[in-house]
Parts: sequence; C-alpha cells; structure tokens
Amino acid sequence: MPASFLVLCACVLGFYHVEATPDTLSFQDSSFCHGGLEVIYPGLDIDKCLIIPKDLKLREKVSTVWKSPQIYFSGAQKKKMYVLVMVDPDAPSRTKPTSAHWRHWLVVDVQGSALKKGHMKGTTLTEYAPLTPPQKSGFHRYQFMLFEQLPDAPVSLTEREKSSRGKWDLEAFIRRFHLGEPVATLQFLTQNYKD
Repeated sequence: MPASFLVLCACVLGFYHVEATPDTLSFQDSSFCHGGLEVIYPGLDIDKCLIIPKDLKLREKVSTVWKSPQIYFSGAQKKKMYVLVMVDPDAPSRTKPTSAHWRHWLVVDVQGSALKKGHMKGTTLTEYAPLTPPQKSGFHRYQFMLFEQLPDAPVSLTEREKSSRGKWDLEAFIRRFHLGEPVATLQFLTQNYKD
C-alpha cells in the first residue's frame, strides 16, 4: 500500500497509530510479532505488538463498535494462497486459559494478490467475533497468524471444531494441513474496556 495513501487515510479518517514502548510489553509479548503483518481497524492501525491504550475509547471501540479489520501484508506473493487465523490464547483469562485457543476469525484461500493491497479475498470458515474479554480477567492477547496454504490443499474445520470456538487445538489444525510456521504474526493486548 503506498505510503501516501496511508498518510491520506490517517489524516482523513483520524487513524491512531499506537506506539508500544519497552515498559508496556514483556519480552515474550513483544517478540511474538514478525513478518510485517498489519491489522487496520477504522480508527486504529496496528503494525507491531502493543497494548491498546484505555484513552481515546479504543478498547471500547475494538470490542463494541468496529467489525473485522482490514488485513495488509506487503510480503504476500501474488500467486499464493494464505490462511489467516485470529485467536485468544487467554480465554477466559491469562492465568486460567481453560478455553484457549478461542477462535475469533478463520479465513482460508486468501489470495496473495488481494492481501498485498489490504483486501481479504478468501473463504471464511469462522466469522469474525469482536473482542470480549470478561471483566476482571486482566489483559488478553489477540493473535493474528498468517500461514502459506499449500496449493490444491483445501483447508476445513471438523464438525467438532465447527461446534465450538473455544478449546480449539490450533497446533493440531496447523499439523493437519501442513501449514508450518506462520509467515507473519501480530498481536495486541487489551482488557475489558470497563476495567
């Protein structure tokens, strides 16, 4: 995406580019992000690991107002297909993640040519679910992982996986479809906006 276009969007739409500082994230949380994945909500552009600040009502907007974000990956190869996974590994809380990995969004057959332009053209297996960390459950990590999909290898969910978003065995899913390591990852932390 041309830089001039992003600058124009930031000026016209009032995007907030939130900066993460070393004292806001642990090393483990800040080292999760790699590959240049960008997640763009209507008023929030995320291109590195960070904590969504409480000010500007961003936590409330990401939970109750904004729908699925735009996904941009400059490193996408035009002729390849990708799988986008969004999970909460901290459901219902980071200290007791008994429902991890809670599947927020799953899109397969994502066209690399569209992804390079910030569009998601693919097959949605799990519709986007807004972020709803329970009150008093602390910070949750919301993780986006982009995998390269093997050619002519359809990706699907089992009937059991379709029946529940929680307790999803992400590792088994990755192994089943030979997805390997993600080509790009991004995460942000937020908590219930009333906390």
